[in-house]
Amino acid sequence: MHTAYVSTPFGRRPMTLALVKGQMEVAQSKPTARVEKWKVFRDVCEARERLGLQDRALTILDALLTFYPSTELDAEQGLVVFPSNAQLSVRAHGITGTTLRRHLAALVEAGLIHRRDSPNGKRYVHRDRDGEIEQAYGFDLAPLVARVAEIAALAQDVAAERTHFRRAKEALTICRRDVRKLITAAMEEGASGDWPAAEVMYVSILGRLPRYPSRAQVEATLDEMELLREEILNLLEIQVKTEKTGGNGIQNGCHIQNSKPESIYDLEPSSEKEQGEKPESEPQMMRSPPPKVKAEPIKSFPLGMVLRACPQIIDYGPSGGVSHWRELMAAAVVVRSMLGVSPSAYQEACEAMGPENAAVAMACILERSNFINSPGGYLRDLTRRSERGEFSLGPMLIALLKANGEGALRVV
Repeated sequence: MHTAYVSTPFGRRPMTLALVKGQMEVAQSKPTARVEKWKVFRDVCEARERLGLQDRALTILDALLTFYPSTELDAEQGLVVFPSNAQLSVRAHGITGTTLRRHLAALVEAGLIHRRDSPNGKRYVHRDRDGEIEQAYGFDLAPLVARVAEIAALAQDVAAERTHFRRAKEALTICRRDVRKLITAAMEEGASGDWPAAEVMYVSILGRLPRYPSRAQVEATLDEMELLREEILNLLEIQVKTEKTGGNGIQNGCHIQNSKPESIYDLEPSSEKEQGEKPESEPQMMRSPPPKVKAEPIKSFPLGMVLRACPQIIDYGPSGGVSHWRELMAAAVVVRSMLGVSPSAYQEACEAMGPENAAVAMACILERSNFINSPGGYLRDLTRRSERGEFSLGPMLIALLKANGEGALRVV
């Protein structure tokens, strides 16, 4: 039986160029080895959303496959099945005629079956004297054979997507649990920090997650939750180190408090005596500058979070906007000059923090410029603290997010 031709539908059903293209592709495709019909059906079920099919359409396809006598689809033996609507409805668990016709059309549109309509629209066969089928009118299953590799690839892609989605949800569940229990432990044990604000931010992050989220929404929420968890752990780690050394509490935040009257708010040049002098009895020549501690690099934060916390920096971008990190760094150079920060101070900040984080620090200073008397001195102090491993950008950004009405964690 030869089916390598384009067949138009009977009656008022329209013919489209998409149907012509599909039939020609099947006709021109090379003969494929036998395909196990239930395996390809399982792949269609797996990829049904990609193919635009509903459950009822799969039920009808299942019924059509039962009318094919062999368990393997063989193009050389003919792939046209010709059940009546009544027979097809019975095997499709009693689907009504209207529903049956609608989902048959969906299978045709999806390119999984083709119509081989007779002159009067009925489904039947012509047989020779030996009982072999010469011509059959009904539904052609050849597209399933021609597209078996494509359908299998779609099914694998859907399965991989489902796996990634499941793992993202698992990671979010664990991260939520960590943040919730860490905040509770910090509040119960009296750890320093604005933990109610951290809880507000935790609730805010979860509040933006819809009831039935997509994978992208879950991953975006996971990124924010992981950032919050990291900042909480940074605060707790700083407190643990402070308790071990028995020194004064380390404070991270947007404002630097200094009890000396000549603080960095007033003077940018910093002397070596500002941060704890040695007794005058020690000879000057015997003193040696303390070695710089190589701090761990500060991790970069999402650009979107930086721009939400520091929206003023956007106006200084190369084209009046900031869309990626390179433009943020260019804007930071403009702001540095505008605020009177010396090139050497900014260069030291880039070496200590990295160019991206130095640009973020400049954005934070710009945002709080009304409260900082000497931006250059402020930046130099942040650089020194970064070199000692006593500074993190996270609390600054989160405090600015809170000030902008998005809720944040503030260090006290």
